[in-house]
Amino acid sequence: MTKKASKALEAYQPLAGEKVVEIGTSVAAPYAGWIMGGLGADVIKVERPDIGDDARQWGRLFPDGTASYFHALNRDKRGITINLRDANERKWLRDFCIEEADIVLQNMRPGSVDKHGLGADELTSANPRLIYCNIGAFGKVGPLAGSPGYDPLMQAYGGIMSITGEDGRPPIRVGTSIVDMGTGLWCVVGILAALRRRGEVGKGCIVDASLYETAVAWMTNSVSSAGVDGRNPERQGSGARGMAPYQAYACSDGYLVIAAPNDRLFERLSGVLDQPEWPSDPRFETNQKRYTNLTALNALIEPIVAKYPRQHWQGVLDEAGIPNAPVQQVLEMMTDPQTEALGIIQQGGDEDPRLMGMPLNFDGIRPPLSRYAPSLGEHNDEIKKGND
Repeated sequence: MTKKASKALEAYQPLAGEKVVEIGTSVAAPYAGWIMGGLGADVIKVERPDIGDDARQWGRLFPDGTASYFHALNRDKRGITINLRDANERKWLRDFCIEEADIVLQNMRPGSVDKHGLGADELTSANPRLIYCNIGAFGKVGPLAGSPGYDPLMQAYGGIMSITGEDGRPPIRVGTSIVDMGTGLWCVVGILAALRRRGEVGKGCIVDASLYETAVAWMTNSVSSAGVDGRNPERQGSGARGMAPYQAYACSDGYLVIAAPNDRLFERLSGVLDQPEWPSDPRFETNQKRYTNLTALNALIEPIVAKYPRQHWQGVLDEAGIPNAPVQQVLEMMTDPQTEALGIIQQGGDEDPRLMGMPLNFDGIRPPLSRYAPSLGEHNDEIKKGND
């Protein structure tokens, strides 16, 4: 660890002293574990001894052969391997969770941890201060409670795909694992609340979250809209339905999102586009009318915007105080001056992988990169033999 990272860690580690056992794979549980590790907790990742976490095989490979997905989701952790088919190994992990852990986090297939004597009821009965977090696919009850699931399935079943993309086109998935990562985030919210409660009453609890509940929760606005008139919400495209103009427009060299969803901003946009008569057009007098007549409005805006590059429009729109943003590729975003100024993409050394940092600062300090993801069983000797 660099001196700079060490100093930052000392300055703010809100979860320092908390020990987390992560019996997790794929995305949701590892993402929750990474958040807690970034906040200072000692996160111990438990993996199978043969191939480890499935994410070790996902994504592009760094020069040393490690997978990009695994690095992104498992930084700031220590790692051990446990063979759950071995009775002695199972007993060691059970005892370790009961005697050493403050938090246990798991997203194994339904019933798996219970079968191995590692379930929430058994461990919290043995240690009432333990906080145990389950991540399932469809939730604890209902006809699908025992079914497995992945992020794309939940985006489909939870309705997210129904509002994503353009009308008349096939369903598409949101490009990032919004359900998996969102579930991990909700788990941390629940765990932090349980930690606060434990500090007050001296007792832990069982926290349950699921991918499906997260997917449904992300549909908050859509559920509210559907409740108004019983109609399914429209697909959102690049903007948000109900507001106009509020979407991406093609410039001569790429796309630019323009947001002018109120009368004041629309009047300014009309001036920038040299169309001062638009606000008095009966079709465009209010946001509701502009949205109702969006096809006609876009037919007027699109050919004007297409004449010039993004940088031209960014300049004139910024000057007029109209919110806008280019649709950037990932490499553009990574090297953008704003991204670099924030320091949110972190790197141990010049030749090391660049990884996403936590989108939080504490007293001006962003939690630093303390360690890269562990190799398979890297800390077996340090943790397991030290607790034999």
